[in-house]
Amino acid sequence: MEIENKTEVTEFVLLGLSQTHEVQLFLFFLFLLFYVIVLPGNILIILTVRGDPQLDSPMYFFLANLAFLDICYCFITPPKMLADFFSQRKTISSRSCIAQLFFLHFLGGAEIFLLIAMAFDRYVAICKPLHYATLMRKMVCWILVLAAWAGGFTHSLIQVAFVVRLPFCGPNELDNFFCDVTQFIVLVNSGLVVLICFILLLLSYGVLLFRLKTGISRGKRKAVSTCITHIIIVFVMFGPAMYIYCRPFHSLPLDKVVAVFHTVVFPLINPMIYTLRNREILSAMKLFHSNKGLEITSLLNSEWNHGP
Repeated sequence: MEIENKTEVTEFVLLGLSQTHEVQLFLFFLFLLFYVIVLPGNILIILTVRGDPQLDSPMYFFLANLAFLDICYCFITPPKMLADFFSQRKTISSRSCIAQLFFLHFLGGAEIFLLIAMAFDRYVAICKPLHYATLMRKMVCWILVLAAWAGGFTHSLIQVAFVVRLPFCGPNELDNFFCDVTQFIVLVNSGLVVLICFILLLLSYGVLLFRLKTGISRGKRKAVSTCITHIIIVFVMFGPAMYIYCRPFHSLPLDKVVAVFHTVVFPLINPMIYTLRNREILSAMKLFHSNKGLEITSLLNSEWNHGP
């Protein structure tokens, strides 16, 4: 009986976004400019929330964690993508590919579960306002955040556990700029998680908006605005995810475009949407920026007056 000789694949070739050198240079500077502008904004959100006592509430605590998750998420695929724009042959080892796959779904899953925690926070604030301070204590908020990270870790671990057992003996070219798989196990795991969480979040915010439909008080208007912002984020995040993981295995010309928005653009934009629609955190950011400017000016003047 003849045994077929198969060589195990130890590296993969990423075809990237484009094979044209001019297009690759344009995309490199475009994405680099985007990161230089938007990434510091997310860092500023975290510093502002941590530094302003008026923002010491569960909603802003979750927002700071969302910004941190998105910053971490954007260090998984974009650095490799930017480096590959200058490489003739874009390769990635099988171990690095598995690691990229693991952290991509780990942080993505954690962000999904964090959005559920944020929806729960809004439910308590709107439907149980008298018990809000008791139910949403600092310890409870930390437990919800840790549960989100644990949920993302478990989700990704299950997925990778199935993938690493598959033999990589076929073609080693991936028509993408990062490692991801769309086989049946991934569809069942990621697809169902994304779809179920998307439906639950829409239903929960639909119920909250229904509860808020009567009355025009300032507090209710602010709650409606917050819920609408959360719904926008749900569509922004889950739209590309459902396109990637909740459809049949057919490659379409739009796949890479959706993947870019899903892994590069939207993660950094999510916290910015919250910020631009929230006057309190915008005011706090301006105050934080002005205070830092005053501190730097004071320090320079002190050094100038006490200099040699």
